[in-house]
Amino acid sequence: MPDDIAEPAGEPIAIVGRSCRFPGGQNPEDYWELLRDGRSAVRELPASRLRPAGRGGFLDGIDEFDPGFFRISLGEAAAMDPQQRLMLELSWEALEDASIVPAALRGTATGVFVGAMSGDYATLVRDQDVSRHTFTGLARSLIPNRVSYLFGLRGASLTVDAGQASSLVAVHLACQSLRSGESRLALAGGVELSFARQSAIIADRLGAMSPDGECFTFDARANGYVPGEGGAVVVLKTLARALADGDRVRAVILGSAANNDGGGTGLTAPHEAAQREVLRLACQRADVSPADVQYVELHGTGTSVGDPVEAAALGAVFGSARPHGQVLRVGSAKTNVGHLGAAAGMAGLLKVVLAIEHDQLPPSLNFATPNPEIPLADLNLAVQDTLGERGPTMAGVSAFSIGGTNCHVVITAPVAARRRTAQARECSFRADVIPLAVSGRTAEALRAQAGRLRAHVLANPQYSLPDLGLSLALSRTAFRHRAVMLVSTREELCAELAALEAGTRTAAQVTGVAEQRSRAVFVFPGTAAPWPGAAASLLDSSAAFRAAIRAYDEVVAADLGWAVEHLLSGVPGAPRLDRPDVARTVLFAVQ
Repeated sequence: MPDDIAEPAGEPIAIVGRSCRFPGGQNPEDYWELLRDGRSAVRELPASRLRPAGRGGFLDGIDEFDPGFFRISLGEAAAMDPQQRLMLELSWEALEDASIVPAALRGTATGVFVGAMSGDYATLVRDQDVSRHTFTGLARSLIPNRVSYLFGLRGASLTVDAGQASSLVAVHLACQSLRSGESRLALAGGVELSFARQSAIIADRLGAMSPDGECFTFDARANGYVPGEGGAVVVLKTLARALADGDRVRAVILGSAANNDGGGTGLTAPHEAAQREVLRLACQRADVSPADVQYVELHGTGTSVGDPVEAAALGAVFGSARPHGQVLRVGSAKTNVGHLGAAAGMAGLLKVVLAIEHDQLPPSLNFATPNPEIPLADLNLAVQDTLGERGPTMAGVSAFSIGGTNCHVVITAPVAARRRTAQARECSFRADVIPLAVSGRTAEALRAQAGRLRAHVLANPQYSLPDLGLSLALSRTAFRHRAVMLVSTREELCAELAALEAGTRTAAQVTGVAEQRSRAVFVFPGTAAPWPGAAASLLDSSAAFRAAIRAYDEVVAADLGWAVEHLLSGVPGAPRLDRPDVARTVLFAVQ
């Protein structure tokens, strides 16, 4: 798009949940620690892989999957591309992170947008035994379709193959779907698993891989990228809907844009003018000045051709928009985890989201001497090579593909959203003993869940017992194998979880297997007499109960000449409970 054509700003999109499986970690918390501590997950290829030896950001356990959890047969699971399996796990975890029970989305206009480009599993198994599950197991279109099918989602379900820009373009399309009203909720992400020998050979013949096995983004040593694997999913809503629902907003996408080089110097050569256009258009759609963007997560592959072109485009759009010396900070997660191919944009997006959440800016690794082709001072750029004490309040994320597709997303910190959702999520319940529920599909899964919850509680001392109890009761799927623990302190909770994990029964917990079709039933007595002080503690501890009693009193107190709340609270002058008309009125109100 020509530079002089303005685009209207779109509705802000809230990120309300996130999950990831990146080299060196199993979740966003692991990924953040890797980034914050300035560590690299690049290593030698595991011996179990079929690829030629080499270095990269490799995942462990890609052959591990629990088909029973997703009600998939063993035969079908074996025929499924591990990218499908990983996307199922990540989608479930992202919804849990958003406090959404997957079953609650059945039949809703929830879209699934997944960036994927690798077909290594098909390469490995296509010449082996073919079954009725082979087609659905190998087709890349089935990666998001599988999620939509198992969760019963009726929104758009798309595989996006835009090369190395795939996952960020998937986020861009998901935002458009939400703004148009096509989707009410969206899962967006990307996945990349590479384990076929042919893929490694093809990548090596391209000539863009680093012979040193390290990514030197914007450094004089830059000589190619390092391969990586991983996947991530974000849960998206319009900001207005997220605030109305009382969601925890982790970050806000203000605007995004995608384009293509459209005939640069070569099919695989980056084009500075096209990159400038996509950066400007993303800022226009976000309704922000490029001068307001404090940090950009680079595509940053560490190639001798790509890095200078990307730097020049950033300098022309962001660097020139601010006074000289007020530099734009830049960095690349590829120096930590390698180039995740179709999922590369998600590695950058999650890095920025986590930096906003933790209010710190992680360092970009392997930067010592600037690339002589990148005049950082003239471009008003600086590589963030140390841990920044303050995170960005506004940042950009770039992803560019080898075929010329460019994508940029502008993200901001949810200052107002944080304040409102914090108030909405505050638990008003007070009690001496809190019930906390844990469940699993099997007894073994229940014990494993107890262990994970215990680790989470120990790592997050800021969570209160009432909040934990509320989240476990309302925002987690209740599986058949269940346990409820009655505890008063965090120490008691951790002790009970440790006992549950070990299979040890205690007096403070109840375990059992729920019937598939059982439902809770409330049985109210008709004429039994209440006792003095009945429900007084509930009136004091539960704001919801207190509000209901007061609403009842507004209707009947004028006719009765007395208030139920006063009687329950023991206010002098209230009538006696042994009067039949009083007893029945109080029973009805409390029930």
